[in-house]
Amino acid sequence: MKKVLIVGAGKGGTSLLKLLNQTDMLEVVSIVDKNRSAPGIRLAKEWGIPVGENYRSWLHKNIDIIVEATGSDEVFQDIITSKPYNTVVIPGSVAFITSQLLDEKETLLNELKRQTKSRELILNNIHDGMIVINEKAQITFVNRSAEKILGDKKENMIQQPVEQVIPTTRLPHVMKIRRKEVNQKVTLENGKKVISTRIPLIGPDEQLMGAFAVFKDITEVVDLAEELTDLKDIKTMLEAIIHSSEEAISVVDENGAGLMINPAYTKITGLTEKDVIGKPATADISEGESMHLKVLQTRRPVRGVRMKVGPAKKEVMVNVAPVIVDGKLKGSVGVIHDLTEIHTLTSELRRARQIIRNLEAKYTFDDIIATSEEMNIALEQAKVGAKTPATVLLRGESGTGKELFAHAIHNESNRRHNKFIRVNCAAIAESILESELFGYEEGAFSGAKKGGKKGLFEEATYGSIFLDEIGDLSLNMQAKLLRVLQEGEIVRVGGTKPISVDVRVIGATNVNLEKAIMNGTFREDLYYRLNRLPIYIPPLRERMNDLPALIHHLIDKLNQDYGRNVQSISEDAIQYLKQYRFPGNVRELENIIGRAMIYMEIHDEMIMKHHIPELVQGVSSKEQLNKEEKEKSWTGQSLQQTMEQYEKEVLLDALKANDFNKTETAKHLNISVRNLYYKLEKHNIDKSIMQ
Repeated sequence: MKKVLIVGAGKGGTSLLKLLNQTDMLEVVSIVDKNRSAPGIRLAKEWGIPVGENYRSWLHKNIDIIVEATGSDEVFQDIITSKPYNTVVIPGSVAFITSQLLDEKETLLNELKRQTKSRELILNNIHDGMIVINEKAQITFVNRSAEKILGDKKENMIQQPVEQVIPTTRLPHVMKIRRKEVNQKVTLENGKKVISTRIPLIGPDEQLMGAFAVFKDITEVVDLAEELTDLKDIKTMLEAIIHSSEEAISVVDENGAGLMINPAYTKITGLTEKDVIGKPATADISEGESMHLKVLQTRRPVRGVRMKVGPAKKEVMVNVAPVIVDGKLKGSVGVIHDLTEIHTLTSELRRARQIIRNLEAKYTFDDIIATSEEMNIALEQAKVGAKTPATVLLRGESGTGKELFAHAIHNESNRRHNKFIRVNCAAIAESILESELFGYEEGAFSGAKKGGKKGLFEEATYGSIFLDEIGDLSLNMQAKLLRVLQEGEIVRVGGTKPISVDVRVIGATNVNLEKAIMNGTFREDLYYRLNRLPIYIPPLRERMNDLPALIHHLIDKLNQDYGRNVQSISEDAIQYLKQYRFPGNVRELENIIGRAMIYMEIHDEMIMKHHIPELVQGVSSKEQLNKEEKEKSWTGQSLQQTMEQYEKEVLLDALKANDFNKTETAKHLNISVRNLYYKLEKHNIDKSIMQ
């Protein structure tokens, strides 16, 4: 902290003393003046600052700054010649200018206070009410007329959110759209009717500073007009008609504020007039968007829209129409239909359909989105396989749609009118999997049902059975499954008599079966039985051309699940998704689109890039080639064997160089994609080998 000595305690010195005493960077150690009655001397004594008459006695007391405020050149020159080398001297002219500036500042502050007081005096004496809010929608000014109209005191409203003081206010909306609203009719909570003009406050640099409203109490005028024109009688008759209706009815004004409801409306929603009248049209909605507001925006009726209303979230269907008088929009009227009974029947129907779906396939090839060449190859193979009785093995990563293929193959086959049984081999404990698949005889084990039980293979006779995660079966279960495939018969648990079954087996796995055979965890003979018709379903990262079509299909599906009305996705959002590798494939894509739709605003109709959650690209799981070093000398193989071995190595190297993209690999090898798939199958090269 710098030590300061002030020489001269007149007007300039006093002003400097006041200024310097307010800062933490400088310390006034003394003020000196020959006149012991100078104003600066008196002020310093009040503040406990040392005073004196002779500045020379302070020159060698480690003073950092000396301010010469006497205005005397003689004193200034004497201080210059007498001061220590490191002491800074500020001349009296600077002190004089500082004094003038401080005086001018004080004068301006006094003038500002006077003008502010005059402004408040004027605003407090006008007949119209006025409220001013800042950019945070907090009330900063309320005049006396506003206090009277609102029925509250100024101190209870200042710094409060305006929506807390006036729930039906539109000032925040005016501030948001930066557009004024003139002569709008409003009914306050205390029953008073006012005409309000709302104007945003925008600074010269287009900075939003807040908004203000000027409003006039017209309650008496309106009441008088209603009496003179018999509007009350007309309103009473209209209310009687609406109240007698068994249909639930709600009416809002042109601003979307509730005007009228009937008892049927209260019965359905559980909301009374206190909850709705004068409140925004969204007050009764628990899920969905306000059709009143939509009709007021479009001036067109809407029909058959489903939503949930009231605290009980009652599901209803609404029809809303605009009320237009002499070409002017006056509000809208809505009719609400209770869908509780229909919902109950629909739920029962849905449960019945779910039970049926457990016994039949629900997808066809039309449900599989495929525009890329890789996916179309898989589809062609599946359609060919569907027409044959051969066992099908669906291979591909998790989430690629193997179950959809299984459904579609069954529905395309001549077994489509019989049962389609689905079994997740990894989800059922091995201790009960055998009895589930093959059934059991009475007394086979503790708790066995009397008379025994059919297994899933028997249930699926003349139909199809889909064995998902077949690569996770134990060796014991693999042996039993092999018997079914070879002999077409099963033996129940606890039984000895073979039972013939005519079942089409569709298997699926994301396990590298070839590697499992080498590790001894999968039977080679079962592999050859299952691998009669292998179909490789490419992962999403290898068929990015399908991405836009898949996304639009998922949007349609999720719109039904979530009750939304999303129409499309932006191009930059699609490009952002194309940069991601999707380790979870289509299942992960559905999760991402679903999360984006959940967090979208209710009125948004397009998924933008910022709606999509951050996609963290994990460490690449590129397939690694673990090739052993081959000797250069001849190992005794035939020429054909040597050429096939070399071809396999070339294929693996090309796949690796092209990041395992089969289309690019085929292009660089100058062969067709179909030919590439043939060679991959010939050499038993599967995507899972390179995990």
